[in-house]
Amino acid sequence: MTWVRRLRGAVAEHGRLCVGIDPHPGLLDAWGLGDTVDGLGSFSNACVEAFAGHVGIVKPQVAFFERFGSAGIAVLERTIAGLRSAGTLVLSDAKRGDIGTTLDAYASAWLGSTSPLRSDAVTLSPYLGVGALAPAIERAAAHQSGVFVLARTSNADGTAVQTAVDSGGVSVAQHVVDEAARWNAGLGDETVGLVVGATRGHGLDVTAFGGPILAPGLGAQGATVLDLAEIFPDTRELLLPSSSRDILRYGPATADLRAAAHRVRDDVERALS
Repeated sequence: MTWVRRLRGAVAEHGRLCVGIDPHPGLLDAWGLGDTVDGLGSFSNACVEAFAGHVGIVKPQVAFFERFGSAGIAVLERTIAGLRSAGTLVLSDAKRGDIGTTLDAYASAWLGSTSPLRSDAVTLSPYLGVGALAPAIERAAAHQSGVFVLARTSNADGTAVQTAVDSGGVSVAQHVVDEAARWNAGLGDETVGLVVGATRGHGLDVTAFGGPILAPGLGAQGATVLDLAEIFPDTRELLLPSSSRDILRYGPATADLRAAAHRVRDDVERALS
């Protein structure tokens, strides 16, 4: 089954909310866990128990696992496996971006069929050129996986770069959108998704883009469910609002985490209905 068919199935069953797993030191402390690999493991186990099979798509923030070295990566591998074994889609937020064989190696790590980090999708940075992402996009298509390319992110610091325009008046972010649409047209599938933040009006023309859009910023970064319908008036079917800390703050109890995710999911669905 293709990536987008799996995504549509997950959205139909569990809604459009993407729940982030961000085990940063402040949350580990708030949960009464040490800022150690053991604390990371306990945190991740609770998230898997709470969300696996109950949330359509989960987004581990890779950096918070990487900071513990190989032991942290081992926790991430178990987290990904636990979620995927329950049928929950995993979008690894790794923001990889490089060229040639190096990018292909990154793609193999996150999308390769035999990789212990095998995810359903991965985030990519296009700032070495959208065309440079070809190895990852082609590998994703071959392995029935997806990629989400950063276009207009939720952080204010990205504005100067992403809204810069070329001689024809087309912004960098719009160029990313247009190139993603061309990739999908050539592949005949919505392998390529976009990352477009929900914290501000993005100013992009996405009417020709039919792929999924990850919309980070819901909750702790300031975006509300009411903002979603205003910021994304014509892009709702595969719009995936993402919330992390606003849900994770209810841990460590599994029931509380799951209930928080379901509350936000229901709010999202009402706002986008």
